[in-house]
Amino acid sequence: MTATKALPVGTTMELDVGPIAHGGHCVARHDGRVIFVRHSLPGERVRARITSDNGKAFALAEAVEILTPSPDRVRPPCRFSGAGGCGGCDWQHAEPAAVRRGKATVVREQLLRLGGLSIGQLDKLGLTEDASAEALPGGPLGWRTRMRYAVDDEGRAGFHPHRSGKVLPIDDCLIATDAVRAIDVLGRTHPGLAGVDVVASSAGDRAVVVRPHAKVRADPARWPEEVAVLDGGAHPAASRRGHNRVREDAAGRRWLVHADGFWQVHPAAATALSDAVIAEVDPRPGQTALDLYCGVGLFAGALGVQVGRYGKVFAVESDRPAADNARRNLRDVPAVVVSTGGVGGWLRKNKIDKLDAVVLDPPRTGAGATVCRQLTALNPPVICYVACDPAALARDTRVLAGNGYELTSLRVFDAFPMTHHIECVAAFRPS
Repeated sequence: MTATKALPVGTTMELDVGPIAHGGHCVARHDGRVIFVRHSLPGERVRARITSDNGKAFALAEAVEILTPSPDRVRPPCRFSGAGGCGGCDWQHAEPAAVRRGKATVVREQLLRLGGLSIGQLDKLGLTEDASAEALPGGPLGWRTRMRYAVDDEGRAGFHPHRSGKVLPIDDCLIATDAVRAIDVLGRTHPGLAGVDVVASSAGDRAVVVRPHAKVRADPARWPEEVAVLDGGAHPAASRRGHNRVREDAAGRRWLVHADGFWQVHPAAATALSDAVIAEVDPRPGQTALDLYCGVGLFAGALGVQVGRYGKVFAVESDRPAADNARRNLRDVPAVVVSTGGVGGWLRKNKIDKLDAVVLDPPRTGAGATVCRQLTALNPPVICYVACDPAALARDTRVLAGNGYELTSLRVFDAFPMTHHIECVAAFRPS
């Protein structure tokens, strides 16, 4: 087999852009090879510059000139967006409605290609060719409550360009909430730091976590008095001033989360996903459920309230600080039992005679074949899968289908406006 000659980085060419693809780009072809083009839209003709090519299956490029624009194209609101710019927002150049349609298209394509579903099955699920991801309350700007800023050698804060370790200093980020922007990370320098994380919680707490290059400790005097200041580098972060946890309000409850722990970054996402899970599972008093990869207990809490004092929710989380927070958050919900450990190991060691529902929210890599087979062996009436990566969801869908469970419903949420990231809530039932 003859090796394909790689296109030199910096090569420019005119390309006709095809469909949207997973990862924040569209598909074009050149001499029979796939080129994934950022900052483009389906149907456009662009002049693109090659940014990476290893001579194998595909190359990466960015559109540097739009020759024939799509009707869905708009002027990006952020001046740091575009070729060579910030790598955080993939779709600032598109109408928000077009982005939501594109995200539904990505999920559909992954389930067709990796999940083994047919077009008819997807149409039945409502994931038709013109389907759209569901928008959350608020606009496409000013929604992100947690930010991770990188810092360059001169102490200036910013973000990485796409697939780059360099730092692009910026003076504003339009997708951050006003509360995040008010902490003013971008208006000052940060000598000795590799990065600064900022949290502005839904309950009004604010915190910064500094990530040093070496033995540089957080200096509380550099930040507003009402902001908690934490030393990063270990999890959970060590508090220098204030608390190392923040409060979040969602799904009718208040939650404690470590400032450097996981929580949905869109202020409406946690409640929307919890409501979607409960609507799908429909838990009843006295039932037994699993909440796997439970984090700080969001879904376990909602399930525990529904199954009541005679029910049981076994919640499992491998991250010890998150599991400790889940126990503390749900100490008034007696139905919930939180275990710390890996999901696969917990499932091997514990036997449940009668199981009414499984909820799982795995990391971006997905649950994996072993865990999926363990779950189907338990024969639950419903498996509700919350997914942040459609490719991982599709791979696990194929495994679940091969073990007797079919995808019976699917909701796609645009929980990360202007980026390529997607949240899905999928339900599987015995076929």
